[in-house]
Amino acid sequence: MAALALVDTNVLLRLLQPHHRQYPIALEAVAELRNRNVELCIAPRNLVEFWVVASRPVANNGLGMSPLAVAGEVRALNGMFRLLDGKAGVAGAWETLAGKYFVAGKQAHDTHLVAVMQIHTVRDILTFNAVHFTRFAEINVVDPTVI
Repeated sequence: MAALALVDTNVLLRLLQPHHRQYPIALEAVAELRNRNVELCIAPRNLVEFWVVASRPVANNGLGMSPLAVAGEVRALNGMFRLLDGKAGVAGAWETLAGKYFVAGKQAHDTHLVAVMQIHTVRDILTFNAVHFTRFAEINVVDPTVI
């Protein structure tokens, strides 16, 4: 069985932006993990976060894409990565993690990803935002810049 790694939304967004300075890093990190026989996964929350940023106006730190274009990109992501969906226990795992780590505000979103990882026994997360996940002893943070 291949190892599993969750791909964070910031990496997914960089894969959509060929002119972004992190695009080649994200692309190479994904390729390298696949070369190492790591199965790359996404969670429904990743798709929601991706949709929010991709469809938000550029003036508001988004990509300014139409909902139709974003829908096409989401379909592409579903074809590129395994979707971790439909397993009971995520809400309970999230609540436990949120209490254990004194989660506040926007940190609840990343905590939800960690809960999904726990329920699906995914140990690694590929993310440019390591600081968002280092508190969680349950997972390993994989920084695309050092693969």
